[in-house]
Amino acid sequence: MNPVHKKVPVLIHNGSPEELGYVDIALVPYYSWFYTYEQFGNISIEAECPKLVEWAKRCMKKESVSKALPDPVKVHDFVVMLRKKFGVDS
Repeated sequence: MNPVHKKVPVLIHNGSPEELGYVDIALVPYYSWFYTYEQFGNISIEAECPKLVEWAKRCMKKESVSKALPDPVKVHDFVVMLRKKFGVDS
């Protein structure tokens, strides 16, 4: 809660309000999956949705976000491993 007004919910990080909204927090984890979507879907998310990628890159500039999200290549490697395990890829 906002310590001054106690009416507006505000996320506090390191003693100051974080600049991310609820939608940012809910959607930014998908950024780690973009590389995997591009590889398996044979698409370019940046070409198809440039504003979405621009927004995600802005979010990733925040240290709290960049430290919390997994590396996109590791996500891709995990998906490749699962596909092999379940017989999707030989």
